[in-house]
Amino acid sequence: MAEDLRRGAGMVFGGPAGNAEEEEDDSPLILLSVLVQHGQVGLCFYDSEDSSLHYMLDTPDTHNLHLLARVIQAISPHVIITSAKMEFSMTRYLHQLASNPLYSPEVVTYPYVDFGLEVGKQRLLSAHIPFLPGSMSERDKMSYLSSCISFDSPLMLRAVGALLKCLDRRRVGVELEDSSVGVPILHFHAYTLEGVVYIDKDTYSVLQIFKSDPHPSVYKLHSGEKEGLSLYGILNRCRCKFGSRLLRQWFLRPTRDLVVLRRRQEVIRFFTSPRNSDVLSTLRASLRNIRNIPSLLRRMALSNTKVTDWQSLYKTVCSAVCIRDSVRHLPQSIQLFHDISEGFSDDLQHISSLISRVVDFETSSEENRFTIKPNVDPAIDEKKRRMVGLSDFLTDVARRELEQLDPQIPSCCVIYIPLIGFLLSVPRLPSMVEKEDFEMEGLDFMFLSEDRLHYRSQRTRELDDLLGDLHCDIQDMEVAVMTQLQNAVLERSSSLYQVLDLAAELDCLMALSSASQEYSYTAPKLANHREITVTQGRHPLLELCSPVFVANSFHSSDSEGRVKIITGPNSSGKSIYLKQVGLIIFMALIGSDVPAKEAEIGLVDGIFTRMQSRESVSVGLSTFMIDLNQMAQALNSSTGNSLLLIDEFGKGTNTVDGLSLLAASISHWLRKAVVDVPHILLATNFHSLLHLGLLPSSNLLSFLTLETAMDGDELVFLYQLKEGMCQSSYAANIATLAGLPTCLIHRAVEVSEHYRTGKPIKPVDKASSDEQAKRCTSVVEKFLSLDLEDKDLDLQRFMKDELLPSAGELLKRS
Repeated sequence: MAEDLRRGAGMVFGGPAGNAEEEEDDSPLILLSVLVQHGQVGLCFYDSEDSSLHYMLDTPDTHNLHLLARVIQAISPHVIITSAKMEFSMTRYLHQLASNPLYSPEVVTYPYVDFGLEVGKQRLLSAHIPFLPGSMSERDKMSYLSSCISFDSPLMLRAVGALLKCLDRRRVGVELEDSSVGVPILHFHAYTLEGVVYIDKDTYSVLQIFKSDPHPSVYKLHSGEKEGLSLYGILNRCRCKFGSRLLRQWFLRPTRDLVVLRRRQEVIRFFTSPRNSDVLSTLRASLRNIRNIPSLLRRMALSNTKVTDWQSLYKTVCSAVCIRDSVRHLPQSIQLFHDISEGFSDDLQHISSLISRVVDFETSSEENRFTIKPNVDPAIDEKKRRMVGLSDFLTDVARRELEQLDPQIPSCCVIYIPLIGFLLSVPRLPSMVEKEDFEMEGLDFMFLSEDRLHYRSQRTRELDDLLGDLHCDIQDMEVAVMTQLQNAVLERSSSLYQVLDLAAELDCLMALSSASQEYSYTAPKLANHREITVTQGRHPLLELCSPVFVANSFHSSDSEGRVKIITGPNSSGKSIYLKQVGLIIFMALIGSDVPAKEAEIGLVDGIFTRMQSRESVSVGLSTFMIDLNQMAQALNSSTGNSLLLIDEFGKGTNTVDGLSLLAASISHWLRKAVVDVPHILLATNFHSLLHLGLLPSSNLLSFLTLETAMDGDELVFLYQLKEGMCQSSYAANIATLAGLPTCLIHRAVEVSEHYRTGKPIKPVDKASSDEQAKRCTSVVEKFLSLDLEDKDLDLQRFMKDELLPSAGELLKRS
């Protein structure tokens, strides 16, 4: 098939979905474009019924592409577009899809160059989007598109480029229009599978769910990364690599599927019980020996197995059997335990027994090749016995050969060299200088090595005929046995993959239970209602870094507190509280326990944030434009079941415009029907939001602040959430804590006070003020020194010479 893929675009696996003759011309089409690379899937699809383009953020997938299979099952595309340069997992999946008699979509392959990142961006900019004005500049169009579709998912963007090419070539929906009319895109929609919670990269970053740090080793600075302080970093206590990989997939695909979450919760609840600590230790010890099964099986399929592979496979299978035997004594009412008991089949025992009976690990390690134990193959045993007794036998042959040689030759021996056979070896005499001197009657000279001459004699030829190439024969026969053993293992590969999946899940849940015990987490109550209650919640990362952490609660329902506006001084903990709520809800969505005294969480369908201002080189947008894009995403894509975390929106532009945008956004949500209002947590320092009455009155709106206290002139943060609104930003106090000069702070307070009270703000120029004071003092002293009774005193001239110049100078300076 790979050869067919190189023939170019338009190649078809199977036929189009359904009967093309029966299908009406105007029936809607769905075209899916997908790119799979390094365990990640990026995809998008076009629905001709409403001319909409749907995109899914780059997401990790399994080696069997379970995620992609779920997407295709959900949307049933008529056409699948992918790269001719595809990975093996994609090739295998398309073969399976083509063999399905009930559903076989058309599969179109384009050259890899059509999936270029810049190609995708340019095709998107050139796409026919009717609701955008034709005179719109490329920069403005990029700004708008970046709010409609995520530019942080390169695989998806590359898939978009190939999809747009296919749409233009086939002219989907505009077949009868003039060639200048492009295929229209009327809507952009973020696509998530049913039950998968939408979270974008900005949210992952700002909540510090993942954090990659450069590797501390100088030798791995460019090639390696380590997980820094992050939620994944503190919860990942997995014992095998596949457990860590699966846990990362759970983090990247949080779910609101209650069946899945409760399956995870019941296992965590079991292992967090102190009485089950011994079982936990036993299972974790066994999990350490679970190795990379797919790589092992791939090398077996290619007959490229090493000795270490057999050792790893044997350890894996034995450990799996140990896990199964341990789990069978645990409550089978817990679904995962039941699945392991049934899924770890007797095939594992059979594979373990075969390897144990056949492979001689000690000898294999010594010889660095596959060797088998005695009593496995009688023919091999017989040849090995010959090899063992060969040394004494060759000594006798050498003694007889020596009797026939020239008396000048003091000794000789018969040696065996694989692929060459048996040879007579004699020492080189001093008289043997030229090649002609090496000739001996009855012997055929072969080669000289380390001052020893090697010959083939009549007896060595007889030995070759009698014993053959023993060493190579044994190796060939053992390779044949290894091939049979490989085939027996590969026949039961499905059982090994089952081990991998269930062992990884068990590893993840034991890791989460271990973290729950250490950090005193609580199992949340999960439900499909629209209410969230967290009692004495804590930030899972900050509590590990701070000696004292103040817990705060959160409550949001349809009747109260749906939209919360939090005010307070900078550094009072507003952002931490927002992130704390987001992290607690995220942890519940992966099935983990949460840092709180109690929690009841109505599952959300997405977490949107506008918290972290950043620059974007990829789209060339300003920081404020990125902030607007994040807000636009929250406004356009959130539902009544979403969680929105908004921090200091509007501060990137002038105060009036920023305040207006913020007030308009909040008013937009408050005017919606109750069922359409998300859970909103909004932190701001725009106190005018209330003072100017910019928000409509609503029972859904509540105001919170974080307590502070004044100790003399020093501001003390109490970090305790309470109802109400902060009346001052305490900017001067914060500036003092930051170490700004006292004179600067006093002047700032003076200007602020004058600004609030409407008084004129006079510039301060200390040098000119001192000079002015001196001049005034001088004039006064001169005036006081005048003798007003002196008849010759010309007072008018004095005023002209002294007072008028001084007054003019003062007027000029003022």
